[in-house]
Amino acid sequence: MRIAVHSRRSWFSEFLWDIFPAPERCTDTGFAFSMTHEITTPDQLNDEGPVELSLRPQRLAEFIGQTKVKEALRVYIDAALARREPLDHTLFFGPPGLGKTTLAELIARELGVNIRNTSGPALEKPGDLVGTLTNLREGDILFIDEIHRLRPVIEEFLYPAMEDYRIDIRLSEGPKAQTITMPIERFTLVGATTRLGMLTPPMRARFGIVMRLNFYPTEELEHIVHRTAEVLAVDVDPAGASEIARRSRGTPRIANRLVRRVRDFAQVRANGRITRQIADEALQLLDVDHFGLDDMDARILRAIIEKFEGGPVGVASIAVAVSEDTGTIEEVYEPFLVQNGFLQRTPRGRVATPLAYRHFGYELPSAHAEQPGLFST
Repeated sequence: MRIAVHSRRSWFSEFLWDIFPAPERCTDTGFAFSMTHEITTPDQLNDEGPVELSLRPQRLAEFIGQTKVKEALRVYIDAALARREPLDHTLFFGPPGLGKTTLAELIARELGVNIRNTSGPALEKPGDLVGTLTNLREGDILFIDEIHRLRPVIEEFLYPAMEDYRIDIRLSEGPKAQTITMPIERFTLVGATTRLGMLTPPMRARFGIVMRLNFYPTEELEHIVHRTAEVLAVDVDPAGASEIARRSRGTPRIANRLVRRVRDFAQVRANGRITRQIADEALQLLDVDHFGLDDMDARILRAIIEKFEGGPVGVASIAVAVSEDTGTIEEVYEPFLVQNGFLQRTPRGRVATPLAYRHFGYELPSAHAEQPGLFST
């Protein structure tokens, strides 16, 4: 969906200019806005880094949600401090936007050590890690985001570093190449991944602590909305916070993003106060419905219902129908749609559920009621 505003700007166009992503083009005759699904993507956007840092908790006790993970980490951290040993290598996995990076930074803060951040795609050769590993002090943390995207040569380079706290450095190439072994300080590798199945078994086996982060219930997201509003100095009432939390797709990062966007709307329309009505109006403007579905979610479900008779249909066919990458559909959209009962993943493909038919006002086919029995075995 695209909104084009030409000639003189109204107060509404000024408002859109402030809250939506930068325009694709801006000319003397007008400017165009690209209203994409970025508002509900759980991935971090390019300009969100500084804002996210200001909203992150400073202590593990301030971290909201993931109770079992937090309690277990508290035990492991206290035990490591008592023994005066580095924490075991730790792996966090789960959908994006749930707090894996935040937990890694909180672990470093609780242990009183430094943390070095990098990501799997950023590491192209072993030399990219030599400087980092040799400069780590006792107990420091190396955090690798998207660790499932490490190159095989990087993984093999990390194995002795994780197990024996040494690295092998090749001084030259060819049959007479010399290799020297350099000891490094005992450190903790903290990895984060959204696709645990893509992590190789040898790498996965070297993590002593493996924890899954799950989607947040609405009650916990309400606490996050209130905390974010407090940090941003925004007045939000309980009903407004509940409305934002309910549409945040179980993801704190999305909840924080929606608070910032609704804040802009409230500043223009309601003297800065976020109520249920203001939140509802703002989120409707952003194409986020009462279930948290955005435009791409609707396109996926409508394509399955309209073009593929409700399914089953393969994800590759869906990707072509909605002009989206298959990986994005599987990693970003499907988990939310499946967990909220709009979509089923079966051996034969994806199937739209009765809830999806009702939500978009389609008549439920008579044969649909018998369909689940076909896949019950």
